[in-house]
Amino acid sequence: MKRRVAILISGRGSNMAALIEAARAPDFPAEIVTVISNRADAGGLEKAAAQGIPTTVIESKPFGNDRAGFEVMLQQALDAKNVELICLGGFMRLFTAEFVQRWYGRMLNIHPSLLPSFPGLDPHGQALGAGVKISGATVHFVIPETDAGPILMQGAVAVADDDTAETLSQRILGIEHRIYPQALRLLASGRARLEGDVCKISGSVSDGSLIVPAVD
Repeated sequence: MKRRVAILISGRGSNMAALIEAARAPDFPAEIVTVISNRADAGGLEKAAAQGIPTTVIESKPFGNDRAGFEVMLQQALDAKNVELICLGGFMRLFTAEFVQRWYGRMLNIHPSLLPSFPGLDPHGQALGAGVKISGATVHFVIPETDAGPILMQGAVAVADDDTAETLSQRILGIEHRIYPQALRLLASGRARLEGDVCKISGSVSDGSLIVPAVD
């Protein structure tokens, strides 16, 4: 049985599109059963509808700081579709600790840095300011603390001397679109498991390496 997945978005839904595309494969262990947005003007809603994915809008603005009230409506939408796993794709709203605990081990997020480095806002600017030679993206389980959950998968890119936050962001976005579907596959297939605060993966994942700058 394929695991039933909801994708939560607030904007254009580029990672959402990558997940939907991956889930088309007959052997993919999950199916995208709904896309939910907290903004009616999110560009990803139209993209999802064009792919035949049911969409729901739960406007968060009327709830103000009442996160629990918003989450009651969100949980109802998730229950209506019998959702088993959640993928956050640029979902710009914080959850209460209670909601996160309910979905612990079943809710993923993606962040454009190699966590635990550069969590929070402007990760690309943080990376450039620190002068790192490698940056990338991280898929992690969601916990109450921001960008601090157990890491499921990471992908890296080289940072060029002439990179700007914008150019680095675009290159990392390509990595995001590659690793998020792979991470969901691992979770949905049961190969990813949590042992305390660490995610372990059964079977070989990769034996590659990335060394920057490369020298002879």
